[in-house]
Amino acid sequence: MPLDPQAAMRAAIAVPGVPRDRDGPVFREPWEAQAFAMTLALHQRGLFSWKEWADALAVQIKRAQAEGDPDTGETYYRHWLAALEKLIAEKGVTTPDALHRYRHAWDRACDRTPHGSPIELKPEDFA
Repeated sequence: MPLDPQAAMRAAIAVPGVPRDRDGPVFREPWEAQAFAMTLALHQRGLFSWKEWADALAVQIKRAQAEGDPDTGETYYRHWLAALEKLIAEKGVTTPDALHRYRHAWDRACDRTPHGSPIELKPEDFA
């Protein structure tokens, strides 16, 4: 599902701190755009309001800053992803255990994939 530019701009305006230019949100890495798109899709499906999302993201950023994050902007989408994982677990969409399992499977898949090749999750990645 391609990212709807108008919906992306509305999200970038609704959630304080989203890195953006006059055309909408900006991303340094593809995974940042994917995390943004997942959040947008879950919001559009009614899982949470933008206020609820902004509050969850603010809590995550404050937690990271308390743990020493320098807040240079380079870690913004890491906080975004952590907030998304926490919120969907709280909403019962998944569990922290399932997220942990997929995170480790993804790491295994990345480790065995040659640079520049698409990463594919396989059953053995979950072992």
